[in-house]
Amino acid sequence: MTDERRPLLIVEDDPALQKQMQWAFDKYETIVASDRESAIAQLRRYEPAVVTMDLGLPPHPDDPAEGLRLLEEIRALAPATKVIVLTGQNDRANALKAIGLGAHDFCTKPFEPELLTWAIDRAFRVHDLQTENARLQAAQESPAMAGIITRDPAMLRICRTIEKVAPTSATILILGESGTGKELFARALHDLSPRRKERFVAINCAAIPETLLESELFGYEKGAFTGAAKQTLGKIETANGGTLFLDEIGDLPFSLQAKLLRFLQERVIERVGGRQEIPVDVRIVCATHQSLKAYIEQGKFREDLYYRLAEIVVEIPPLRERQGDAALLAHGFARKFATEQKRPSMTLLPDAIEAISAYSWPGNVRELENVIKRAVIMADGAAIGAADVGLAVTVTQEPDALNLRQVREVAEKNALLRVLGRVNGNLSKAAEMLGISRPTLYDLMHRFGLK
Repeated sequence: MTDERRPLLIVEDDPALQKQMQWAFDKYETIVASDRESAIAQLRRYEPAVVTMDLGLPPHPDDPAEGLRLLEEIRALAPATKVIVLTGQNDRANALKAIGLGAHDFCTKPFEPELLTWAIDRAFRVHDLQTENARLQAAQESPAMAGIITRDPAMLRICRTIEKVAPTSATILILGESGTGKELFARALHDLSPRRKERFVAINCAAIPETLLESELFGYEKGAFTGAAKQTLGKIETANGGTLFLDEIGDLPFSLQAKLLRFLQERVIERVGGRQEIPVDVRIVCATHQSLKAYIEQGKFREDLYYRLAEIVVEIPPLRERQGDAALLAHGFARKFATEQKRPSMTLLPDAIEAISAYSWPGNVRELENVIKRAVIMADGAAIGAADVGLAVTVTQEPDALNLRQVREVAEKNALLRVLGRVNGNLSKAAEMLGISRPTLYDLMHRFGLK
């Protein structure tokens, strides 16, 4: 392989034709495979942007089944790779079938070198343009909010709040049940702030024993205790200039709360075993699923520390209160894990969407993510059904509303949110399911503040 020439995979079982194609396309680094298994091996090794392949491959060169199977495998393993299929003069039906399976182009055999060279060059250009387009789209998206998928009005308001407070230096307290995505919002605060080029340092206050947590947070000097062989910086000092995320702050030992309060007031720390005050410039973001006000009443949490931490409070609603978001997130996770597991595009069947929408999700988004990942791995085909999801659905009774106008508005809004989640953003399909026109759908979305 050379830096100047790009790899081109040629799948052809005729040795004479192999040599002819290698000679005709010598401006590329041609890699040859004579059957399906060797073609897959070369695809994994060289990751070519373009593949030319004959549909008639061993063990049955007169049957296109092996070639079509290879095409499907290439599309599953490398969806961006452009495949040019070579077919016989009278084999237009299989050529069109190959295009339907995802082939980029086809040429008839015997081929004209100039024509096939043009097709290969064009395939490389299309691949390059699509790669560049994907890169530009990724660059234009806000990396801070790219992982937050929602249409729930309350969640959209939280996103706007994050965007407003991120450029400030205010200390943020994020409340919410386990699995609602508190760390995701903490990272968004960092990525949208002037500190985004510095470090984001996270520590879980509930995961570290009390005897070690002080040294983890504040660092220690050499010889401060048995085993302290060298001076070590703590998480606060490591995050200097950036953001420190204190997860499960409600589990911070009472003995350390006074030391953290002093840091928040003075913005200086002392390492364990040290006497020198060290100034640190760091933004603090905290999160907990506990009720800190209840902890204050029980004497487990300092009230003065709470008011230092809660300059701005962001409360994330549980997934069961976010109308339509469970189905919407499920579609996103199915795409994500299908790509990660190198599987073809996965589709959620209506019965799976029904089960996902009806489930209460006590583990919130984290539980949903795990359920969809398992379903993607275990599903036999490209469709995920209710059996693959495997949820025990319980029906919850909602309180009755008496005002007819309020009942109508709530029902319209809830139906709209559920349908938008199920159709994965396809507005034409949403309008069809709701039995309304697209202009009416736009009016409803505008009225309820949905985007």
